[in-house]
Amino acid sequence: MLKHTDHFHGSDLEKIEEIYHIKKEDIVSFSANVNPLGISPNMRQTLSEHLDAITAYPDREYASLRRCIAEYIHSDFENIIVGNGSTELISLFIQIEQPKKAMILGPTYSEYEREIFLEGGTTHYYPLKEKDEFRLDLADFTERLNESMNLLVICNPNNPTSSSITRSQMRQILDVCKQYDIFVMVDETYVEFAENSEEITSIPLTHYYNNIIILRGTAKFFAAPGLRLGYAVTGNRDVIKAINTRKNPWTINSLAVIAGELMFSDETYIRKTRELISSERKRIYQILLDSPDYKPYPPSANFMLVKILREDMTSQDLFDRAIQNGLMIRDCSTFPFLNQKYIRFCFMNPTDNDCLLTCLMDH
Repeated sequence: MLKHTDHFHGSDLEKIEEIYHIKKEDIVSFSANVNPLGISPNMRQTLSEHLDAITAYPDREYASLRRCIAEYIHSDFENIIVGNGSTELISLFIQIEQPKKAMILGPTYSEYEREIFLEGGTTHYYPLKEKDEFRLDLADFTERLNESMNLLVICNPNNPTSSSITRSQMRQILDVCKQYDIFVMVDETYVEFAENSEEITSIPLTHYYNNIIILRGTAKFFAAPGLRLGYAVTGNRDVIKAINTRKNPWTINSLAVIAGELMFSDETYIRKTRELISSERKRIYQILLDSPDYKPYPPSANFMLVKILREDMTSQDLFDRAIQNGLMIRDCSTFPFLNQKYIRFCFMNPTDNDCLLTCLMDH
């Protein structure tokens, strides 16, 4: 069996190709958490007709795109900022806030901690506990908040646990944060995949609270990571003004603007995505629940965290076994609070999912 010390992101197919000598075109990535349907058919058909758009600068205010997003998320377009992927907006927001001390719900995406560190801040993690199936213990968590903190970061649904916080829980968190003057940054990259996304999204709270900013992108749900189109929603006009002042003009290209306007209105594609992920999520969760070798944690997003119960198997072993079959899963041993007994994989089309299940169940 091949051994290595690298841990791979879902986009690291070139590295995989180099180490395992498997062509990246032959790899099914269960690690990237991207919609298996591919890009919106509306966008595919129409974008080529708009190639001439690159001969002109886009509207500096991106008014039309922001109105399309506002309609899609049922918000005020003046509360929306667009950026070069949600990563640009996370970075800009943290540069503006310059938090001295931040709390992050973990285990989670490492980029938050990195950005806070780059701005000279320190990070403390509140661990989601395995005994609670990685669901947040709201009462215990809110007791840990205090005036020494000035930023709270929550990924909702969370990556890699796929657990989520309801809007009513978020409201209680915001009330406590308001008392201590803590700003809350919520990453909703995966919320559109959730069965009960209307109960999870915090966007309606931006009408009542000025200490929250919500980040979303088009990389995962709309299968367009290369488009680099993200957006933030906040009711805090001072934050919007500060981000727009600091942000480079025209960070989104003309074609990405047109693509965004098309994808957010493709209701058939949105419905089909939700139906596919919902049915496969239920099916695969149940199969693994019935297996003596694995413990799956209840998933809200389009991916699932799984604990390996077999003593003779590690996440590295499973990663190697899967990649030999052209299937790439995520070894979660590099996430804080997780060890070499955890893997994560997203839900693809049923045929590919069956291939992965066969690989996981193979003794």
